[in-house]
Amino acid sequence: QVHFVESGGGLVQPGGSLRLSCAASGFTFSRFSGRWYRQAPGKERELVAGISSTGGNTDYADSVKGRFTISRDNAKNTIYLQMNSLKPEDTAVYYCNMFGTWGQGIQVTVSS
Repeated sequence: QVHFVESGGGLVQPGGSLRLSCAASGFTFSRFSGRWYRQAPGKERELVAGISSTGGNTDYADSVKGRFTISRDNAKNTIYLQMNSLKPEDTAVYYCNMFGTWGQGIQVTVSS
């Protein structure tokens, strides 16, 4: 059974950092690309970052380029999202997604 466990969210001040993790199980993790999305209150879910199955290719939304880094460890079946220089507008529920299956989401709040 496919299962994702997201962790690492929380409350952080503007300019701070967080690292999100998405631990996967129930499928051959290394065969699939992965993505992080986010959904802010009252807004549509948006793509934040993506990574290829090997980790060799990544892409980012313009709003997070230069601040966020997506990575993966195929030995640990985990995708990460390192978020630096966080802004209040980064506040959202963050979701990992692989082959169309969603994690449960994790709250990130950026506020002073």
